[in-house]
Amino acid sequence: MYTIKEIQDFVAKQIGVNTNEVTPDCEIYKDLACYGDDFHDFIEAYSTTFNVEMRKYLWYFHTPEEGNSSIGALFFRAPNERVSHIPVTPLLLQEFANKGYWDVSYPEHKLPKRRYDLLINKLILALFIVYLFYMCTR
Repeated sequence: MYTIKEIQDFVAKQIGVNTNEVTPDCEIYKDLACYGDDFHDFIEAYSTTFNVEMRKYLWYFHTPEEGNSSIGALFFRAPNERVSHIPVTPLLLQEFANKGYWDVSYPEHKLPKRRYDLLINKLILALFIVYLFYMCTR
């Protein structure tokens, strides 16, 4: 059985904070400012280190995306903006490490099949590249 101290030490080391900043009920995202790609790396290291099966894990309930301030985001919300936030704490991580699997009961929700915000960004980038190419060949 993993202790809360083992989890707190792991969290502190992975995120790069002092161990005394990691309380059992602090939130990894909001209290320790770990989000986006850093949060994903953290969760991956957690699942590997503590051998936690993550099949049911849904990132968008726990962390925002990194740098999603784009033109597409003006028109379509990112997945994490479409659901209620569920905090991840060392206590939760300890519970799941001891169970051996991620055990959050997510509320029923529906996300679009496509990320239209990202599609708009790609379309704008493609149009910009075509414009640059056109201007360079004139």
